[in-house]
Amino acid sequence: MIKESGLSIDAARQRTVINSGDYFFQTMKEGETLRIVDLEGNQAADVLFFNAEDPSERYSMSDTLREQAAIYLTAGTMLKTNLNRDLLEIVADTCGRHDTLGGACATESNTVRYDLEKRGMHACRDSWMLAIGEREEFGLSKEDIGHNINFFMNVPVTPDGGLQFADGISAPGKYVELKAKMDTLILISNCPQLNNPCNAYNPTPIEVVFWPEA
Repeated sequence: MIKESGLSIDAARQRTVINSGDYFFQTMKEGETLRIVDLEGNQAADVLFFNAEDPSERYSMSDTLREQAAIYLTAGTMLKTNLNRDLLEIVADTCGRHDTLGGACATESNTVRYDLEKRGMHACRDSWMLAIGEREEFGLSKEDIGHNINFFMNVPVTPDGGLQFADGISAPGKYVELKAKMDTLILISNCPQLNNPCNAYNPTPIEVVFWPEA
């Protein structure tokens, strides 16, 4: 569902550009709003969300899809934790839908999906592991890498229940906004994937924008 934001960029407290292949690791307070902007179009942003006070509570794809009875995420979706509590709400979306079924790219999946020679290519799981290793203050380990959201990624479900990694449906300047329902730890990998048509085989930067609680 397309829904425009009512927030003014002039009121934002933080704006950060994340290059393709880089990570972003930060907390946001309950009541704050995060906007993720697809700057050049069809760039997948793979995101993990955690309860900042207790990261063992984190975003749950299965709880979220069950509660909303829909397989795509968009404006109005409440992101649920593995304890079935409200984590964040998607409050604005100019892309229309986002994937949470396809998972994140890894060196292993590069091999399975594409070719053995693709195994060594950088992947989102590598970005997350690098972030966890460099930012030990957040207390995460590889066991904490679980369900993620692929913002701006187009993964249609086929009539027989399979998944397709298809051309993107986003465009330059499209964005999604989320409002935190609890203090939230955010770990973003701006996807470096060169083998997937969702980004036209050309990874590009994204921007994150934060607003304080109104």
